[in-house]
Amino acid sequence: MNDIVKIRPGDMVAVALRPLPAGTAVEAEGVRVTLNEDVPMGHKIALRAIAAGEPVIKYGYPIGQATKDIPAGGHVHTDNLKTLLRGEMDYAWHPARPHLEPIAPATFPGYRREDGRVGIRNELWIIPTVGCVNDTAEALARAAQGLVGGHVDGVYAFRHPYGCSQLGDDQDATRQILADLCRHPNAGGVLLLGLGCENSGVETILARMEPEEHPRLRTLVSQQVDDELEAGLRLLGELAQRMDGMEREPCDTRDLVVGLKCGGSDGLSGITANPVIGGFSDRLIARGGATILTEVPEMFGAETILMDRCEDEETYEKTVRLINDFKRYFEASGQPVYENPSPGNKAGGITTLEDKALGCTQKSGAAPVKDVLPYGGRVTRAGLNLLSAPGNDLVASTALAAAGAQIVLFSTGRGTPFGCPVPTVKIASNSDLARRKGHWIDFDAGKLLAGETLDSLADALFDRVLAIAGGEATRSETGGYRDLAIFKNGVTL
Repeated sequence: MNDIVKIRPGDMVAVALRPLPAGTAVEAEGVRVTLNEDVPMGHKIALRAIAAGEPVIKYGYPIGQATKDIPAGGHVHTDNLKTLLRGEMDYAWHPARPHLEPIAPATFPGYRREDGRVGIRNELWIIPTVGCVNDTAEALARAAQGLVGGHVDGVYAFRHPYGCSQLGDDQDATRQILADLCRHPNAGGVLLLGLGCENSGVETILARMEPEEHPRLRTLVSQQVDDELEAGLRLLGELAQRMDGMEREPCDTRDLVVGLKCGGSDGLSGITANPVIGGFSDRLIARGGATILTEVPEMFGAETILMDRCEDEETYEKTVRLINDFKRYFEASGQPVYENPSPGNKAGGITTLEDKALGCTQKSGAAPVKDVLPYGGRVTRAGLNLLSAPGNDLVASTALAAAGAQIVLFSTGRGTPFGCPVPTVKIASNSDLARRKGHWIDFDAGKLLAGETLDSLADALFDRVLAIAGGEATRSETGGYRDLAIFKNGVTL
């Protein structure tokens, strides 16, 4: 394995592929420098002298501005590099007109639902309308574990703190996310569990659903029955009995929607795991499927790449609004737009938000952007979709599931055990993480640094995702990790 990698021909920096001590001589594309200090894995090395005030180029784009003179062989990081980003911007569309050649769809066994969508699991979900019944939902899930088996893959309760004491957009968002989850195709049966006096009660959620989405749904208002546990178990039993007749049948990749997410990223995420996910995304889209890219604040600094890939001017304008609306959200709260990356990201070698965003957007591959979805919106078009949601792992992954993703691909360089409401596939940026945290990690993209090709790894990830769609469990599922989080930006009554 090489000591460093230079990502694009015009880059001023290379990335260390292992910890390198001071005095190590390294070479990239004929340029040889000697390190004048220790450089951790994933961190940047100057390939030439960089003057104070000069833009620093990585991924072929500026990732910030040098705050002091940096010698060739110097460690480029937070003490000598700062962001060049600012608030709302005026953009211009420079259409790149990307195109993917169609490929015949691939198949997997799935569950065809009444509304025509396909689930990759046949689970019983308990969705509380309000945080007041979270413990009741979890008590029901524990008591109903005897229903698991046969055609019932699992019984899960999804607690959250909302559903009451909310106003405006927050209340609307909670209602929409809960309605989206109630009709998610991975659930063969759903118990919508209410209290009875909340703002976002059972009837309010039902009003956001279509009649053909109701057959898999049962409702329970706790204040209207003498024993909510007894009543809930009876309803869950009815749903399980109904699910017993559900069988997997041949489905194809035109029925598959996959969310794209990263968290706990390091300096290798944009070099290994995210490009492999991008290769997967292109393969799925070429076969008629859909992918969803979110984490809008982690597009800042790379947004023009996505804008230029929009298939038409209307989609471009929607992407501009997506970016600037999120910047206004920060500014309206009196918060810095660019308070990112996180401490863990920085420890892993990511210095500025541009650095993070240019790596993050590698997950989108090369496909054209087909649609832009609001928070709580659902996918209606095949191809690459952009979704409004923050970078927070739990909130963004829940939004992906609510948008219709049956699976979420989650790249990480530092590791995380969490899972969202749908199977969450962890993809390691480095092989050390994959070895140490095998109970967290489903796929090792670090093999790219050991000689495997991007195409072979993207093919392998595609095959793995189809296996998971067909029933193979992810590490987060095996560990029992299922989390739900809803976006909040307003007052609480």
